[in-house]
Order: sequence, then structure tokens, then C-alpha cells
Amino acid sequence: MNILLLNWQDITNPMGGGAEVHLHEIFRRIASRGHSVTLFCSRYKGSAVEETIDGIRIVREGGRNLFNYRVYPRYVRDFRGRFDIVVDDVNKIPFFTPLFVREPLVGILHHFFGKSIFAETHVPGALYVLGSEWLARSVYRNTTMAVVSESTRQELIASGFRPDNIVLVPNSVDHDVYAPGEQESQAHVIGYVGRLKKYKSIEDLLQAFAIVVRDVKDARLIILGEGDARRILERVTRELHLEGKVEFRGFVPLEEKINLLRTMNFVVNPSAKEGWGLTVIEANACGVPVIASDVPGLRDSVLDERTGLLFEYGNIEQLAAKMLLLMRDRALRRRLAAEALDWARQFSWGHSADVMTKLLEAQIVRGNTAPSPR
Repeated sequence: MNILLLNWQDITNPMGGGAEVHLHEIFRRIASRGHSVTLFCSRYKGSAVEETIDGIRIVREGGRNLFNYRVYPRYVRDFRGRFDIVVDDVNKIPFFTPLFVREPLVGILHHFFGKSIFAETHVPGALYVLGSEWLARSVYRNTTMAVVSESTRQELIASGFRPDNIVLVPNSVDHDVYAPGEQESQAHVIGYVGRLKKYKSIEDLLQAFAIVVRDVKDARLIILGEGDARRILERVTRELHLEGKVEFRGFVPLEEKINLLRTMNFVVNPSAKEGWGLTVIEANACGVPVIASDVPGLRDSVLDERTGLLFEYGNIEQLAAKMLLLMRDRALRRRLAAEALDWARQFSWGHSADVMTKLLEAQIVRGNTAPSPR
């Protein structure tokens, strides 16, 4: 197959997250099987216009904020009629490819933001995203969609998508890379791993951690990741007098990330909404349980009281109580860690690549019923 991928960002983009990892890990394996894969995405400072990474040809154009306006003209000029299939990674502002792509088309969806976007940006920007997502529900309704969780599948069905047009292609983990360490985690170390965005509600974690340190004086919180909310979070850390107890490590190399994961008693994900929560399974594969908010996506990836604990989103006191429970109860922590490791072993990027390959091949055979470009 000759495959064209459309996404806002690629795996090297500093603003990338789980969506970019999902796309890259699956399609680098598909490329290794002899298929041709091209990714069209936005540029970032210092990026090359074109390069090949892990067998994927990456073509970059335009900035991150207005990349969606580059997709249609570049498709018409350079891509139309040259590929067997197009894969549209629907992320925040959709490209609305069903309106103009003539080739067979598959969409990938992690989740719609919905009202949670108001926690991320100003009202005009949030309304822009919300309006785009509302329109996307109609435009993509007849498009075959690959989703990463049962929550997202149910969200699409509730929006009028046909169940038989939705295929689960889960987030997974590379078990050759993510694995438990030989030594037990350090005492009273809590972690957060992911992008630093407002809708991720990391401020709630800081508020809860301030309660925790009243009882556990030597507790430490390590925050791994980068994003535009970092300055706000650093300010909140100072206001809560948590200097010296909270470490912002930023974006770290993979080996360092895994070594730090292995030092953590558990990881916390307090996000308002996720497609799945890729960092959950990565932590689990290192033998680390996760405390997460009971929201779509995270309630799929965290098995409550089996691989971690769920708390009511936004309930800071409840989050703090569950953090203290895990810090104090070593037997519970070990039981959750053991089951988390077993849970993570069920997820393989090779299997996800198999599912995606079969989906693309079936879609090519089926052909495309998209309307003519307009």
C-alpha cells in the first residue's frame, strides 16, 4: 500500500503527545512490512522540511496554529491521485477530509474535547474548537474510524456514527523498552507524565500534593513533560510553598524517562478527558500503578482497585486521600503494581499495527464513497 497520513504534528514535535506516539508506533511497523508511508504535518522551530524517520517519510509545511488551512491546497497540488489510501488523524481542529479526499479514507480519533476545551483556552478559541468538533460529527459520520478506547467508540455511536464503521485500534506499549527495574521504587515519590496543558488539570494534582506533604514530609512530586501551562504550574507551586518538593524535569530522553518512572511509587493523571491515556500503560509496563480521574478514556486504561485507583474528577480532597492511601499501604501498592504489569502485557504495538493494516486493506477493497471535492 501507498499510504498518506495527515496529522498536525509528528513524533519529533516538542508539542506532540500520545496521538503522535500512537500514529508513529503503528505506522513505522506498517512501513517495516514493505508499505510506503508519507506523513504530512506542520513545521516547528528547527525542523526540516522533509526527512525520513523509522521508514516514514515526513513532509512538513506551515506553522502549528494554521496548519489545517494548508492541508486542502497541498493535497490538491501534490497528493491527490498518488496514494492508495488517506489516513486522517482527527485532532482538535479537524481537516474535514471527507469533503475533498477522493481516495479511500480512514479517520483516527482519540477523543473529542467537548466542553473540556474551555479549561484549555480562552472563550473564542474554545468556541472555535467546539464548533469545529460539532461540524466534524456530521462531516465524518460516514467515514470509517479507528478509535483508541471503548469510551471514544461509545461517544461516536452517541453522535450518530454506525457501530460497524468503528474499529478499536488501541494504544499500546513497547515492552522491549518499558519494563520494571531491578530495584524497588524510592520512598514517597509521586509522578506525573504527559504534556503540561490546562485541561490536564495538573494544578489539581499540585493542590492535592500540598495536602499530602502535611502528613508525609519527605514526599516528592516529579513532573515529566513540557507544555504551555508550565509557567502557571510553576507559579502555583511557589504559591503553595512546594519549592524543593516538586521537580519540573521538562521533556527528558526516553531512557531517563523510564529510569525516573521506575523510581515512582505511583503516577497520577488528573486530566479532564483523555482518549485512553498512553502514559498509563507505559507506567504500568514499568510496574507502576496509576491514580487517575474517573473520566472517559482514563476509566478505560485504569482498572479501579486492580491496576490503580480512580477518583472523582476535580475532587482534590479525594485525590489527596487516595495518594496518601497508596503511599502508606505498601501491600496494596505491590498488589496493584503486579496486576498493572499483567494488564500492560496485553497491549502490543505489533497487534495494533496488524489491526490497522487489515482495516486499511479492507477500506481499499471497499473503495471510497466520499462526495466530490467542494
